[in-house]
Amino acid sequence: MKKFLSVLGGAAVLTTGLGIYISERIMHIRRKDQQYIIDRETKAKRVDLRSYDELPKEEVFIESPFGYPIKAVFVKPFPASNQYMIFCHGVTENKMNSIKYMNIFLNRGFNAVIYDHRRHGESGGKTTSYGYYEKFDLKAVVDALLNREGEDIIFGIHGESMGAATLLQYAGLLEDRANFYIADCPFSDFPDLLIRMFTREIKLPGKYFLPLTDFFIRVRDGYAIKHVSPISVVERIKKPILFIHSEKDDYILPEMTKALYERKKGPKKLLVAKNGAHAQSFNMNRELYEKTIDEFLIQIVHLKVQKNNFS
Repeated sequence: MKKFLSVLGGAAVLTTGLGIYISERIMHIRRKDQQYIIDRETKAKRVDLRSYDELPKEEVFIESPFGYPIKAVFVKPFPASNQYMIFCHGVTENKMNSIKYMNIFLNRGFNAVIYDHRRHGESGGKTTSYGYYEKFDLKAVVDALLNREGEDIIFGIHGESMGAATLLQYAGLLEDRANFYIADCPFSDFPDLLIRMFTREIKLPGKYFLPLTDFFIRVRDGYAIKHVSPISVVERIKKPILFIHSEKDDYILPEMTKALYERKKGPKKLLVAKNGAHAQSFNMNRELYEKTIDEFLIQIVHLKVQKNNFS
Protein backbone atom coordinates (compact mmCIF):
# COMPACT_ATOMS: atom_id res chain seq x y z
CA MET A 1 0.00 0.00 0.00
CA LYS A 2 2.81 2.39 0.88
CA LYS A 3 4.51 1.58 -2.40
CA PHE A 4 1.27 2.26 -4.28
CA LEU A 5 0.78 5.58 -2.52
CA SER A 6 4.40 6.49 -3.23
CA VAL A 7 3.97 5.73 -6.92
CA LEU A 8 0.69 7.65 -6.96
CA GLY A 9 2.30 10.61 -5.24
CA GLY A 10 5.21 10.55 -7.66
CA ALA A 11 2.83 10.49 -10.63
CA ALA A 12 0.90 13.43 -9.19
CA VAL A 13 4.10 15.44 -8.74
CA LEU A 14 5.21 14.59 -12.29
CA THR A 15 1.83 15.50 -13.75
CA THR A 16 1.71 18.78 -11.82
CA GLY A 17 5.22 19.67 -12.92
CA LEU A 18 4.42 18.91 -16.54
CA GLY A 19 1.20 20.94 -16.38
CA ILE A 20 2.99 23.94 -14.89
CA TYR A 21 5.80 23.67 -17.46
CA ILE A 22 3.48 23.50 -20.49
CA SER A 23 1.13 26.24 -19.26
CA GLU A 24 4.11 28.43 -18.40
CA ARG A 25 5.44 28.17 -21.95
CA ILE A 26 2.04 29.16 -23.30
CA MET A 27 1.25 31.98 -20.86
CA HIS A 28 4.75 33.46 -20.83
CA ILE A 29 5.98 32.71 -24.32
CA ARG A 30 9.37 34.25 -24.92
CA ARG A 31 9.10 37.70 -26.52
CA LYS A 32 11.49 39.29 -28.99
CA ASP A 33 13.51 42.25 -27.80
CA GLN A 34 12.30 45.55 -29.27
CA GLN A 35 15.75 46.51 -30.51
CA TYR A 36 16.04 43.15 -32.25
CA ILE A 37 12.76 43.83 -34.09
CA ILE A 38 13.86 47.34 -35.05
CA ASP A 39 17.24 46.10 -36.29
CA ARG A 40 15.62 43.27 -38.25
CA GLU A 41 13.05 45.50 -39.93
CA THR A 42 15.48 48.31 -40.76
CA LYS A 43 18.11 45.90 -42.10
CA ALA A 44 15.49 44.35 -44.38
CA LYS A 45 14.47 47.89 -45.47
CA ARG A 46 10.91 47.32 -44.34
CA VAL A 47 11.14 50.20 -41.87
CA ASP A 48 12.86 53.55 -42.23
CA LEU A 49 13.14 54.95 -38.71
CA ARG A 50 13.81 58.47 -39.93
CA SER A 51 10.62 58.49 -41.99
CA TYR A 52 8.70 56.99 -39.08
CA ASP A 53 10.07 59.59 -36.64
CA GLU A 54 8.99 62.40 -38.97
CA LEU A 55 5.36 61.24 -39.14
CA PRO A 56 2.83 63.35 -37.19
CA LYS A 57 1.81 61.08 -34.32
CA GLU A 58 0.87 60.91 -30.67
CA GLU A 59 1.89 58.19 -28.23
CA VAL A 60 -0.79 57.39 -25.67
CA PHE A 61 -1.68 54.82 -23.04
CA ILE A 62 -5.17 53.34 -23.26
CA GLU A 63 -6.72 51.72 -20.20
CA SER A 64 -7.36 48.00 -20.64
CA PRO A 65 -10.62 46.69 -19.13
CA PHE A 66 -8.31 44.47 -17.04
CA GLY A 67 -6.59 47.44 -15.43
CA TYR A 68 -3.22 47.74 -17.19
CA PRO A 69 -2.04 50.30 -19.78
CA ILE A 70 -2.03 49.57 -23.51
CA LYS A 71 0.65 51.50 -25.38
CA ALA A 72 -0.66 52.89 -28.67
CA VAL A 73 0.56 55.32 -31.31
CA PHE A 74 -1.98 57.38 -33.28
CA VAL A 75 -0.42 58.32 -36.62
CA LYS A 76 -2.24 61.08 -38.51
CA PRO A 77 -0.53 62.42 -41.63
CA PHE A 78 -3.92 63.14 -43.26
CA PRO A 79 -5.94 65.45 -40.96
CA ALA A 80 -8.74 65.75 -43.53
CA SER A 81 -9.09 62.00 -44.07
CA ASN A 82 -11.77 59.95 -42.31
CA GLN A 83 -10.06 56.62 -43.13
CA TYR A 84 -8.10 54.76 -40.45
CA MET A 85 -6.40 51.42 -39.89
CA ILE A 86 -5.66 49.59 -36.63
CA PHE A 87 -2.82 47.05 -36.62
CA CYS A 88 -2.51 43.99 -34.36
CA HIS A 89 0.95 42.42 -34.27
CA GLY A 90 1.75 38.74 -33.79
CA VAL A 91 2.84 36.88 -30.68
CA THR A 92 6.44 37.64 -29.50
CA GLU A 93 6.46 40.80 -31.71
CA ASN A 94 5.44 44.39 -30.87
CA LYS A 95 4.06 47.48 -32.56
CA MET A 96 7.33 48.15 -34.43
CA ASN A 97 6.60 45.08 -36.56
CA SER A 98 3.33 46.73 -37.62
CA ILE A 99 5.05 49.69 -39.30
CA LYS A 100 5.61 47.86 -42.59
CA TYR A 101 1.88 47.12 -42.82
CA MET A 102 1.00 50.62 -41.69
CA ASN A 103 3.05 52.07 -44.56
CA ILE A 104 0.89 50.20 -47.09
CA PHE A 105 -2.14 52.10 -45.86
CA LEU A 106 -0.40 55.44 -45.31
CA ASN A 107 0.48 55.21 -48.98
CA ARG A 108 -3.25 54.87 -49.68
CA GLY A 109 -4.45 57.85 -47.68
CA PHE A 110 -5.25 56.15 -44.36
CA ASN A 111 -4.32 57.36 -40.92
CA ALA A 112 -3.27 54.61 -38.51
CA VAL A 113 -3.08 53.18 -35.00
CA ILE A 114 -0.37 50.74 -33.98
CA TYR A 115 -0.27 49.30 -30.46
CA ASP A 116 1.32 46.66 -28.23
CA HIS A 117 -0.69 43.65 -27.13
CA ARG A 118 -0.79 42.83 -23.42
CA ARG A 119 2.55 41.62 -22.06
CA HIS A 120 4.28 42.83 -25.25
CA GLY A 121 6.25 45.96 -25.96
CA GLU A 122 5.32 48.79 -23.60
CA SER A 123 1.89 47.47 -22.61
CA GLY A 124 1.04 45.93 -19.25
CA GLY A 125 -0.55 42.57 -18.57
CA LYS A 126 0.97 39.44 -17.05
CA THR A 127 0.07 36.72 -19.57
CA THR A 128 -0.45 36.04 -23.26
CA SER A 129 -3.82 34.45 -24.06
CA TYR A 130 -3.77 34.28 -27.90
CA GLY A 131 -6.82 36.47 -28.35
CA TYR A 132 -8.95 35.54 -25.33
CA TYR A 133 -8.09 38.66 -23.32
CA GLU A 134 -6.47 40.50 -26.23
CA LYS A 135 -9.81 40.89 -28.02
CA PHE A 136 -11.08 43.06 -25.16
CA ASP A 137 -7.96 45.23 -25.41
CA LEU A 138 -8.57 45.60 -29.14
CA LYS A 139 -12.08 46.83 -28.33
CA ALA A 140 -10.53 49.40 -25.97
CA VAL A 141 -8.29 50.59 -28.84
CA VAL A 142 -11.29 50.80 -31.19
CA ASP A 143 -13.24 52.77 -28.57
CA ALA A 144 -10.31 55.17 -28.12
CA LEU A 145 -10.08 55.75 -31.88
CA LEU A 146 -13.80 56.44 -32.22
CA ASN A 147 -13.81 58.72 -29.17
CA ARG A 148 -10.97 60.74 -30.70
CA GLU A 149 -12.09 60.86 -34.31
CA GLY A 150 -15.86 60.36 -34.22
CA GLU A 151 -18.27 57.53 -34.94
CA ASP A 152 -18.56 58.34 -38.63
CA ILE A 153 -15.01 57.36 -39.66
CA ILE A 154 -14.22 54.47 -41.98
CA PHE A 155 -11.78 52.04 -40.41
CA GLY A 156 -10.31 48.60 -40.91
CA ILE A 157 -8.28 46.24 -38.73
CA HIS A 158 -5.22 44.33 -39.93
CA GLY A 159 -3.73 41.51 -37.89
CA GLU A 160 -0.80 39.15 -38.26
CA SER A 161 -0.80 35.63 -36.73
CA MET A 162 -2.09 35.99 -33.14
CA GLY A 163 -3.16 39.53 -34.08
CA ALA A 164 -5.26 38.09 -36.91
CA ALA A 165 -6.84 35.52 -34.57
CA THR A 166 -7.49 38.35 -32.10
CA LEU A 167 -9.34 40.55 -34.59
CA LEU A 168 -11.49 37.60 -35.73
CA GLN A 169 -12.46 36.85 -32.11
CA TYR A 170 -13.12 40.55 -31.51
CA ALA A 171 -15.39 40.83 -34.55
CA GLY A 172 -17.08 37.46 -34.00
CA LEU A 173 -17.63 37.66 -30.25
CA LEU A 174 -17.67 41.33 -29.18
CA GLU A 175 -18.64 43.64 -32.04
CA ASP A 176 -18.44 43.61 -35.83
CA ARG A 177 -17.71 47.32 -35.75
CA ALA A 178 -14.95 47.83 -38.31
CA ASN A 179 -15.75 48.39 -41.98
CA PHE A 180 -13.38 45.57 -43.01
CA TYR A 181 -10.71 43.20 -41.71
CA ILE A 182 -7.46 41.74 -43.02
CA ALA A 183 -6.42 38.49 -41.31
CA ASP A 184 -2.86 37.48 -42.20
CA CYS A 185 -1.94 33.88 -41.20
CA PRO A 186 -4.43 33.39 -38.34
CA PHE A 187 -4.93 30.07 -36.58
CA SER A 188 -8.47 28.75 -36.84
CA ASP A 189 -8.62 26.91 -33.51
CA PHE A 190 -6.16 27.16 -30.61
CA PRO A 191 -6.64 23.59 -29.31
CA ASP A 192 -5.90 22.20 -32.80
CA LEU A 193 -2.81 24.39 -33.06
CA LEU A 194 -1.58 23.24 -29.63
CA ILE A 195 -2.09 19.57 -30.53
CA ARG A 196 0.05 20.02 -33.61
CA MET A 197 2.74 21.96 -31.73
CA PHE A 198 2.89 19.41 -28.91
CA THR A 199 3.18 16.54 -31.40
CA ARG A 200 5.98 18.28 -33.27
CA GLU A 201 7.97 19.38 -30.23
CA ILE A 202 7.43 16.49 -27.80
CA LYS A 203 7.28 13.74 -30.45
CA LEU A 204 4.21 12.24 -28.78
CA PRO A 205 0.53 12.51 -29.76
CA GLY A 206 -0.35 16.05 -28.74
CA LYS A 207 -4.00 15.27 -28.01
CA TYR A 208 -2.96 13.48 -24.80
CA PHE A 209 -1.48 16.69 -23.38
CA LEU A 210 -4.46 18.91 -24.20
CA PRO A 211 -6.67 18.13 -21.14
CA LEU A 212 -3.72 18.70 -18.79
CA THR A 213 -2.85 21.96 -20.54
CA ASP A 214 -6.45 23.14 -20.45
CA PHE A 215 -6.75 22.41 -16.72
CA PHE A 216 -3.65 24.41 -15.83
CA ILE A 217 -4.56 27.31 -18.14
CA ARG A 218 -8.01 27.45 -16.51
CA VAL A 219 -6.50 27.47 -13.03
CA ARG A 220 -3.61 29.83 -13.76
CA ASP A 221 -5.09 32.22 -16.35
CA GLY A 222 -8.86 31.91 -16.00
CA TYR A 223 -10.04 30.69 -19.41
CA ALA A 224 -10.62 27.46 -21.31
CA ILE A 225 -8.51 27.01 -24.43
CA LYS A 226 -11.55 25.78 -26.37
CA HIS A 227 -12.86 29.34 -26.16
CA VAL A 228 -9.94 30.58 -28.27
CA SER A 229 -11.42 29.51 -31.59
CA PRO A 230 -11.82 31.99 -34.46
CA ILE A 231 -13.46 29.35 -36.67
CA SER A 232 -16.32 28.94 -34.20
CA VAL A 233 -17.27 32.63 -34.54
CA VAL A 234 -16.19 33.68 -38.05
CA GLU A 235 -19.69 33.01 -39.43
CA ARG A 236 -20.98 35.86 -37.27
CA ILE A 237 -18.78 38.44 -38.99
CA LYS A 238 -20.79 40.24 -41.64
CA LYS A 239 -18.19 42.79 -42.76
CA PRO A 240 -15.66 41.94 -45.53
CA ILE A 241 -12.56 39.94 -44.63
CA LEU A 242 -9.37 39.49 -46.65
CA PHE A 243 -7.64 36.27 -45.58
CA ILE A 244 -3.91 35.92 -46.33
CA HIS A 245 -1.52 33.02 -45.79
CA SER A 246 1.73 31.63 -47.19
CA GLU A 247 1.57 28.26 -48.90
CA LYS A 248 4.82 27.13 -47.21
CA ASP A 249 3.86 28.14 -43.65
CA ASP A 250 4.60 25.11 -41.46
CA TYR A 251 3.92 26.84 -38.12
CA ILE A 252 0.27 27.71 -38.69
CA LEU A 253 -0.78 25.65 -41.70
CA PRO A 254 -2.50 27.46 -44.60
CA GLU A 255 -5.35 24.96 -44.27
CA MET A 256 -6.41 26.86 -41.16
CA THR A 257 -6.92 30.07 -43.11
CA LYS A 258 -8.63 28.17 -45.94
CA ALA A 259 -11.05 26.68 -43.42
CA LEU A 260 -11.80 30.15 -42.02
CA TYR A 261 -12.37 31.48 -45.53
CA GLU A 262 -14.78 28.65 -46.34
CA ARG A 263 -16.72 29.19 -43.09
CA LYS A 264 -17.00 32.98 -43.52
CA LYS A 265 -20.29 34.09 -45.04
CA GLY A 266 -20.70 37.22 -47.12
CA PRO A 267 -17.99 39.39 -48.71
CA LYS A 268 -14.51 37.88 -48.53
CA LYS A 269 -11.28 37.36 -50.44
CA LEU A 270 -8.41 34.87 -50.10
CA LEU A 271 -4.73 35.15 -50.98
CA VAL A 272 -2.46 32.12 -50.58
CA ALA A 273 1.01 33.37 -51.49
CA LYS A 274 3.52 30.91 -52.94
CA ASN A 275 6.58 32.27 -51.17
CA GLY A 276 7.48 32.65 -47.52
CA ALA A 277 7.19 30.87 -44.18
CA HIS A 278 4.97 31.93 -41.27
CA ALA A 279 4.09 35.65 -41.24
CA GLN A 280 6.25 36.21 -44.32
CA SER A 281 3.55 36.73 -46.95
CA PHE A 282 4.24 40.46 -47.22
CA ASN A 283 8.01 40.16 -46.86
CA MET A 284 8.31 37.63 -49.68
CA ASN A 285 5.44 38.75 -51.94
CA ARG A 286 5.23 42.53 -51.54
CA GLU A 287 3.84 43.41 -54.95
CA LEU A 288 1.18 40.69 -54.85
CA TYR A 289 0.31 41.53 -51.23
CA GLU A 290 -0.33 45.20 -52.02
CA LYS A 291 -2.12 44.41 -55.29
CA THR A 292 -4.47 42.05 -53.45
CA ILE A 293 -5.21 44.69 -50.80
CA ASP A 294 -6.03 47.21 -53.54
CA GLU A 295 -8.40 44.75 -55.22
CA PHE A 296 -10.04 44.00 -51.88
CA LEU A 297 -10.52 47.67 -51.01
CA ILE A 298 -11.85 48.61 -54.43
CA GLN A 299 -13.92 45.56 -55.42
CA ILE A 300 -15.20 44.28 -52.07
CA VAL A 301 -15.01 47.15 -49.57
CA HIS A 302 -15.82 49.69 -52.33
CA LEU A 303 -13.29 52.27 -51.22
CA LYS A 304 -11.41 54.66 -53.45
CA VAL A 305 -7.67 53.94 -53.24
CA GLN A 306 -5.48 57.05 -53.17
CA LYS A 307 -1.74 56.56 -53.74
CA ASN A 308 0.79 58.62 -51.76
CA ASN A 309 4.37 58.01 -50.74
CA PHE A 310 5.02 57.74 -47.01
CA SER A 311 7.39 54.73 -47.01
